[in-house]
Amino acid sequence: MAASFFRQFFTPSMLVAFLMGFSCGMPLLLTSTVLQAWMTEQGVNLSVIGVFSLVGLPYTLKFVWAPIFDRYIPPFLGRRRGWLLIVQLILILTVASLGLTDPGQTPWLVALAACFVTFFSASQDIVVDAYRREDLKDNQLGLGSSLYVNGYRIGMLLSGSGGLILADHFTFDQVYLLMAASLLVGVVTTLLCKEPPLTVATPRTLREAVVEPFVEYFSRDRAITLLLFILLYKIGDQMASTLTTPFYLALGFSKTQIGVVAKLFGFWSTVIGGLLGGIVMLRIGIIRSLWVFGILQTLGILSFSILALVGYSVSGLIIAIVLEQLTSGMGTCAYVAYMASLTNKRFTAAQYALLSSCMGVPRVIIAAPAGWIAEMVNWPLFFLGCTLAAIPGLLLLPLVARQYRQDMD
Repeated sequence: MAASFFRQFFTPSMLVAFLMGFSCGMPLLLTSTVLQAWMTEQGVNLSVIGVFSLVGLPYTLKFVWAPIFDRYIPPFLGRRRGWLLIVQLILILTVASLGLTDPGQTPWLVALAACFVTFFSASQDIVVDAYRREDLKDNQLGLGSSLYVNGYRIGMLLSGSGGLILADHFTFDQVYLLMAASLLVGVVTTLLCKEPPLTVATPRTLREAVVEPFVEYFSRDRAITLLLFILLYKIGDQMASTLTTPFYLALGFSKTQIGVVAKLFGFWSTVIGGLLGGIVMLRIGIIRSLWVFGILQTLGILSFSILALVGYSVSGLIIAIVLEQLTSGMGTCAYVAYMASLTNKRFTAAQYALLSSCMGVPRVIIAAPAGWIAEMVNWPLFFLGCTLAAIPGLLLLPLVARQYRQDMD
């Protein structure tokens, strides 16, 4: 049994999933956290900095141009690796170009460069998601997704925290050049990995690539139910995470305590949770994992209510953060694997982009009213409400499981 597990774990495909996750996570904070720090240092007005959050729109709208990657095949390396190499090389150039701009003198040029970075970063996400779905077998999706997510988080840590630390020792333009160079990891991975076998016919026209993915998906049994499940499964977790920093401050924790506990314990708990989730999924499958991790995820949210009742307690803070991040990492792993399993390999890029865009909708919608709700009730009730918000997604699981078994037959 152990030998079988190690054979599934230590494979080139799993290494590729991890390295491609790293490459996808790297650019994300270069147009938000690091760029905001640079603009603040240059004396850019806060209102202008706030507007710059709009450069992240391509991550939400990536389903719009995703069909292009299904329809056209580059003349080298194949449908997935060919597009990956093109997008990655352009992404390296755009990150380096962003570092050559001047936020204090030409913020509009910074905005344009940042938009190019997010567009090609989102494009890399599209093709990598499609590659992973087509490269891994169904029973490997759980572990492969967990390694991808963990690679993504490590990439974000390196570019976000690492970028800010480097900015204390180098100029920001040098930091961006270093980050651009680190993206060569993705290029090397693309050149060395194998192209997934093309087992289905590709769309013959652009119209077919744009229209058919949505027609095919919505013609399935329970298509709306499955989409609703994707919207609701993580909603309680997303709602709780929206206001964790104000919550910690309200309990009397210092910013240093929050930074050390949340970044150190929280980050590694999420990574371990994702890895554990992938290992467990090898044994029990995606659907049973969604049940187990969904229930654990709900209990993790509830730990914040208990912390709110206990009040200031460093050990309580550590326990709450570890529980929530550990279970959230496990839930995300099963969630991402399930979304991948829903895609038709003929339209992998378009359908996965649509589903992953839906995944981010609750986070955007909830961010606005969450603060108002927290002001209307006390913290214990707010997090209890977040816990209850996770239940509708679990209630849909019997229908999701029935459809999954039907599709697998």
